[in-house]
Amino acid sequence: MDTVKINLDEIKLGSVLAEDILANTQYPIAYKDTRVDRDMLMVFQAFNISMIPISKQSIESKKEVVHTKEIFKTDEQNFEKKLKTSVQKFKSEFSNWEAGSKVDIVKARDIVMPLIDEMITDRTKIFTLNDYADSREYIYHHSVAVALVAAAIANKMKYNKGDVLQIATAALLADCGMAKISKRIRMKPGALNEFEFKEIMNHPLHSLKMVKDIPILKQEMKLAIFQHHEKLDGSGYPNRVKGDSITQVAHIIAIADVFHAMTSERLYKPKESVFKVVEVIRESAFGKYRIDVVQALLASVADLPLGTVVELSNRLIGTIVYTNNNLITRPTVKIEHSGEIIDLSLKRNIFIHRVHI
Repeated sequence: MDTVKINLDEIKLGSVLAEDILANTQYPIAYKDTRVDRDMLMVFQAFNISMIPISKQSIESKKEVVHTKEIFKTDEQNFEKKLKTSVQKFKSEFSNWEAGSKVDIVKARDIVMPLIDEMITDRTKIFTLNDYADSREYIYHHSVAVALVAAAIANKMKYNKGDVLQIATAALLADCGMAKISKRIRMKPGALNEFEFKEIMNHPLHSLKMVKDIPILKQEMKLAIFQHHEKLDGSGYPNRVKGDSITQVAHIIAIADVFHAMTSERLYKPKESVFKVVEVIRESAFGKYRIDVVQALLASVADLPLGTVVELSNRLIGTIVYTNNNLITRPTVKIEHSGEIIDLSLKRNIFIHRVHI
């Protein structure tokens, strides 16, 4: 097999490796005769491998050269554009609801459909949701983001494609009842008083009233919309139901809602690290949320492949070299500039701040 060494930035997706790729590891990080994909490119970047041996025949069989940097950039730009378009469409629908219009379920589905497949096939997208958000228009970004995170969780839990779309649509509409709450209350930058909080607690009931007569939205989804602020221990709202009375889909929307709210920048608080948030959710979820749903969130967000480049809370850049299945939010990281190995399961004061995508 004829071999040619190609710069990492010039490799074409689908090219075939001509040799095993080693990187001071016990086993190859990529094997001969494997086709190059996006995940493999990220691993090569993480291990600073710049020249890759490629089968000459696989190069010649491709008609068009596509630079990997351009692919990553284009993908990111396309997702950002779609996300911003979806948020603006949701904002328009929300304004209609404020004016008394009924929920148009077809328009709601069209808001989330262009983004669901990308969120499911490339879970790194979950780390970028808040990069394009505007804290002044939080409610619109939040509803779209919750729909996408809920879709990722539902997919991880093996729901079929039709139900994933139904769950994403229900998550998008979970807060539609906020359109019936005074803007003065829902946009208040500080703490709510008792009366104001009671008004906010009524939004699931408003949401249910707005979707109850939509025939193509399953009854299970309507109930989940009504229950998405209920908790297993009965401490939620609006009806303080508990235990198995709360549906699994309601928990999926609830966890997606909590996750995005905690990772978002708000008018009154900065955004938190995704990894710090999932640790808080995991540690505080017992008795409040179904563990299988929490585990699905963890698997969707925190279970990163070896070779992923991350920035730690102490600003150091490193590469994940080992993952502890019992503590997936706290892998072992090799620091870029020093080669130091940091086991985050032992360094509890340090956490992953963000993923380098």
